[in-house]
Amino acid sequence: MLQEGSLYLGTSRNPDDSLNKAEYLALKYGNRHGIVTGATGTGKTVTLQVLAESFSEAGVPVFAADIKGDLSGIAAMGEPKDWITQRVEQIGFKDYAPAEFPVIFWDIYGEKGHRVRTTVAEMGPLLLSRLMNASEAQEGALNIAFKIADQGGLPLMDLKDLQALLTYMAEHATELSSQFGLISKASIATLQRGLLILEQQGAQNFFGEPALAVTDIMRTTHDGRGAISILAADKLMMNPRLYATFLLWLLSELFEELPEVGDLDKPKLVFFFDEAHLLFNDAPKVLIERVEQVVRLIRSKGVGVYFVTQNPLDVPETVLAQLGNRVQHALRAYTPREQKAVKTAADTFRPNPAFDCATAITQLGIGEALVSTLEAKGVPSMVERTLIRPPSGRVGPLTDAERQKVMGLSPVAGQYDVDLDSESAYEILNARAKKAAEAEAAKRAAEEKAAGGDSAAGRWTLPGFGDEPADADGDRTTKRSGGYQRETVIEAAMKSAARSVATSVGRALVRGILGSLRR
Repeated sequence: MLQEGSLYLGTSRNPDDSLNKAEYLALKYGNRHGIVTGATGTGKTVTLQVLAESFSEAGVPVFAADIKGDLSGIAAMGEPKDWITQRVEQIGFKDYAPAEFPVIFWDIYGEKGHRVRTTVAEMGPLLLSRLMNASEAQEGALNIAFKIADQGGLPLMDLKDLQALLTYMAEHATELSSQFGLISKASIATLQRGLLILEQQGAQNFFGEPALAVTDIMRTTHDGRGAISILAADKLMMNPRLYATFLLWLLSELFEELPEVGDLDKPKLVFFFDEAHLLFNDAPKVLIERVEQVVRLIRSKGVGVYFVTQNPLDVPETVLAQLGNRVQHALRAYTPREQKAVKTAADTFRPNPAFDCATAITQLGIGEALVSTLEAKGVPSMVERTLIRPPSGRVGPLTDAERQKVMGLSPVAGQYDVDLDSESAYEILNARAKKAAEAEAAKRAAEEKAAGGDSAAGRWTLPGFGDEPADADGDRTTKRSGGYQRETVIEAAMKSAARSVATSVGRALVRGILGSLRR
């Protein structure tokens, strides 16, 4: 049943439950993207594993997130189970054989895989704004921050670099606003609080060096199989916005770094985006447009993107229209929204006169799906009710010892596991601030020495409040446009009277406020 140039997905059946024909996904259309949907417990994860194994066997590298830890078993030899044996016999899959697959484990937190990081600069202001849930004004301030970093030679590697730059912007808001536009200290303060929240959520683990090289998720083994990169996402899912932003960043990196290759015999990489609804929940229009652009154009880079989610309504129509290969597991239709989802899913398929698609979606069993893939000339095949083939790898998670063994034999072992902290914006700005402080202290000391050294060491000087230097006659001077002039008796008396009036008014206001509080 296996055939060259195609991935065997399962065998369809007729309305009378008799076998119909084998269902395939043509490798040359693997970069035309796809979607796997269905309610919880209907078999989406197993279908994802089948697709990942099949692409790997065909020499295509795969990247997938492991939400529950179940997908890690793909690295171990498949185990005989009753339901697997039954399905193999049911669909007549004579070529079935247990196997293990080449896997590289990744983890932002470095606990269940190799550390995966990027720099703040590579993330960019748009995705960082999404991550921080920034308003339009705050996003504008963040764009200015990146512009200042570019012009000022301030590398933004980790969160402390961005924090130092925002502090610098707040301290010099007036001067910078004249060059880059209004910089609101309120927006800067909100961004600083946002960075603090990100740090508390563990996002500092994601930003830093060494940054992930996309070529390390596009590896093939010596025997020609594609490596399957699995991101441990069980802990990462505690911060859904970070999870979605990370995957979108990775897609954007692939889009920007890979060359145009046109149509190939097989994809260069297949990317599975599990829990895809997290990417689009409350996403601003500019972000949706960015996703649509990446999905539409990354096909020409040889990358296929497959969204995995419960409900087809989770994916915007503009993105859904780009997905040519579809696997629809069972949906329930108890609520109006669920009924709408069933209708939407049914309408996306090329109809099959043998059965009603909307009715079939609600009647599918576990491990059964409606399947439609692209055929000759990119035309969608007629939808078929298909029994999905069982995976060859283990269905279920690896033990901790098995995972550590796989990581120890990984081709990137030791490459990303040690943090680097090169000179960047934080160090540069601190050094400049220290140098400026030393220069100011030297200037102040020189001025005090020139004035006769009568100022106490470390004493603040406040021009206009009696701290001006005295002249040769012992009288205080005030700085005017023409240099220092002697302060006249009349001027001194007028200033004294003004200060007395201001003090009296201030006391009256305080008494009034406190009195109203006591009442």
